Amino acid sequence: MELADKVTVVTGGASGIGAALCRRFAEEGARAVVVVDVDHAGAQRAADGIAADHPGTKVVAEQLDVADGPATTQLVDRLVAQFGGIDLYCANAGIATGTGVDAPSRVWQQAWDVNVMGHVHAATALLPHWLERGQGYLVTTASAAGLLTMVGDAPYSATKHAAVGLAEWLSITYGQRGITVSCLCPQGVRTPMLFGTGDGTASPDDGASLAAETVKAQGVVEPEEVAQAVVAAVRTGQFLVLPHPEVADYEAARATQRERWLGGMRKLAARIAGQ
Repeated sequence: MELADKVTVVTGGASGIGAALCRRFAEEGARAVVVVDVDHAGAQRAADGIAADHPGTKVVAEQLDVADGPATTQLVDRLVAQFGGIDLYCANAGIATGTGVDAPSRVWQQAWDVNVMGHVHAATALLPHWLERGQGYLVTTASAAGLLTMVGDAPYSATKHAAVGLAEWLSITYGQRGITVSCLCPQGVRTPMLFGTGDGTASPDDGASLAAETVKAQGVVEPEEVAQAVVAAVRTGQFLVLPHPEVADYEAARATQRERWLGGMRKLAARIAGQ
């Protein structure tokens, strides 16, 4: 898919990868960019900046908690009515916890509701429109943790694996009916989730956690690099989007040399924890 003259929607669009995707879609000549975030003020700031730089693109901000299924359906239906359809929807919103298996049930539930059900709600809302239309493109932001694991964050690891599995299922089930799915799986990205901002998105303690330090040790890319990788994948309809190409080798090692890979991850976790 070429993005020129397309209607695009990005959740988690106020900052980080989401904001970079919104900017890049406008650069590609999208007809409309809808910046969606639970933080409406942040979404509006991002939308205003993009609109100022790209007057030829209609840029709007919308508030949405992606864990809310009925609200997601209402937003999708309203945007379809407003723009005549949605061409590309990026289910990008996600949260990390920095907790282990002993995290409180509410933490596990929130991770599940955002990192998995947010994608389920998006697909449920979009599919009727796209199947009637005969086409549609869904980009789900998972993580390299969904192909590998996240040292120091059990809820994140488990839910991101589920997000990858869901994306694969959607591709298999609807790929012959005009629906294209890409699954974005980056490692470290310079975002508020990883580094913190002091604005409530993440705390300084989060940035010092074992999970964050492990990710940083693997190499950090800029959100704009991730957006470039997504645009390239969307052009060809590629399923797996890896801004860190080495993740493909790690995944292959995990699949074919599981015991060795687990031993290496244990050593990595111990080394980072000792820093």
